[in-house]
Amino acid sequence: MNSEAVSALISKIPSLKAVKSKLEAMEPGSYVVHRSWGFGQIKSYHDASQRLLIDFKDKKKHPMDPAFCIATMEVLPANHLLVRKETEPKKIAELIAENPAQLVVEALQAYPNNAATVIEMEITLAQVVGEDKFKKWWSVAKKAVAKDPRVSVPEKKTECYIVRDVPVSAEDELLEQFTSTRSARRRIALAEEMMEATGKQDIKADLSSVLKGVADAVKDSNQLDASERLYGAVVRDDLATYTGGEVAFEPTQASLVATVRDLPTIAENIPVHFQSRFLELVDATHPIESRDILFTLLKTSQGKFTTECINFLVEHNHSAELAATLTRWQTEQNLRAPVLLWIVKNRHSKKFAKLLNDLITPRLLSSIFFAIDYEALQAASARRIPLGDILSEDTDLISDLLSTADPETARDLANTLMLNQGFEELTKKSLLARFIKLFPKIQSLVAKDAESKEEQLLVSKGSFERKREEYETIVSKKIPENSKAIATAREHGDLKENSEYKMAKQDQQVLMAQKTNLEKELGRARVSNFKDATTEQVGAGTIVQVKASGKLTTYTILGAWDGDPDNNIISYKTALGAALVGKKVGNTVRVKTGSSDDDYTIVSIARYADQN
Repeated sequence: MNSEAVSALISKIPSLKAVKSKLEAMEPGSYVVHRSWGFGQIKSYHDASQRLLIDFKDKKKHPMDPAFCIATMEVLPANHLLVRKETEPKKIAELIAENPAQLVVEALQAYPNNAATVIEMEITLAQVVGEDKFKKWWSVAKKAVAKDPRVSVPEKKTECYIVRDVPVSAEDELLEQFTSTRSARRRIALAEEMMEATGKQDIKADLSSVLKGVADAVKDSNQLDASERLYGAVVRDDLATYTGGEVAFEPTQASLVATVRDLPTIAENIPVHFQSRFLELVDATHPIESRDILFTLLKTSQGKFTTECINFLVEHNHSAELAATLTRWQTEQNLRAPVLLWIVKNRHSKKFAKLLNDLITPRLLSSIFFAIDYEALQAASARRIPLGDILSEDTDLISDLLSTADPETARDLANTLMLNQGFEELTKKSLLARFIKLFPKIQSLVAKDAESKEEQLLVSKGSFERKREEYETIVSKKIPENSKAIATAREHGDLKENSEYKMAKQDQQVLMAQKTNLEKELGRARVSNFKDATTEQVGAGTIVQVKASGKLTTYTILGAWDGDPDNNIISYKTALGAALVGKKVGNTVRVKTGSSDDDYTIVSIARYADQN
């Protein structure tokens, strides 16, 4: 905006004088970020209407009041990454691909004091890199940034990345953090990082003081729980070996394992990369009871620890006992979800063929349904159930498990599926279709179930796809975007006075209601090509000529979600459609239209499928 335009605005709204510099920055060609519309570019200023014309991604030449933009829009400096992505696309693309640390440094240099919070950085970088690629890219980039001596890396998301005035090596920074912290937990983590990061002899020499600090923490600190103390002892001993010292500390790793009563809880809380060593330690510390302990650990295991337990048992010649135990757990309905997940993922593995062949039966599918139902009932929120996901995504799994099933068993399992609390209705229908493909007679179960549920909706393929796209947009785009908005708003402070947070939560309620409603509608839908329609009577998929008030009109009656009044296409669920359905040529129906009742006499009936 030129000075004349700014002066005209201020004369109209004197309070804008305080933000004159912001108005002057709104020049044509400048790039901006708007709270609602996102990234854009000011194209021009319309003097007559006193409006900025801004190109946003989905809104070209969008008119906006500059006075309103003061609070909702930020003009970006020329060195901001989002701007440079437009003005220097080749260079930014090279930095993204080849030098992420430099990209972060240059991003920070566009902020005041060369500093930005983790959240600010992640939001900006996600837009620059691309939302779909950002997560994977950032996991690699963060490691490069952590090693860059120019950048101070924050420990918490609310803290800032900072470009240092004087570069500091990663090793020196870790040593400084170790010296300054009083947290035993943090000291153990930093000591491990130093072993991984350092290659300098001078730093390596300083590790002797680090070793003493870790040893003291493991021995005396009351800040550590049992799993943290054990892992601290591992880091301590590794550090002693790394520095060439003698491993002779108390408490020893073995003594810590020997005195712990609840080993499953320890296993649940130790780092993933320590799990294998933990099992070796348990085996060595409890030579007599180790087999029983290992099976107990397997039974309660989670995630990667399940794989570690099974590999350990197999490698230590317990395969036969493992197979027998898994079979017994299956019979007792004691196979938990993580073990079941491992079984189905490895059912085609040559390494575990003998172990798993006898387990791939209909009974295993029953165990899977039981575990999914149990997990759904225990869950406090609608979180993902991995076992349910793999059952949906692995299209061969049900057929593999039902390969030896008789029709009655398959029917019982299909019924169990329909009663399961862990699946949405659409997923149930998809899985049930796999049952029906193998055992067509199960279709009668579907029909019987349909009678007990809400009336099915007959819909056209096109309308079903549109409704499905609407559902997918809400689930895969709008809800995740809303979750990010809630998280961002939450960072702004007091939730009671946080209007952005309240609005985001209100949006969440609307989106979840829309999702639920669409799931119900899609669950009731039956897609039809209307070839079953007959000319004997009116129904969905018929073209009906009627006479009303002396005029002939032709209506095409289609599915529940079809409607095009301009072309006289109506749903069989509309007032007129519902009145005509089931009637024959010569029948007259009365339909209330507004304040009057109109009579419609059926003149002819044709099939929609014959003309399309």
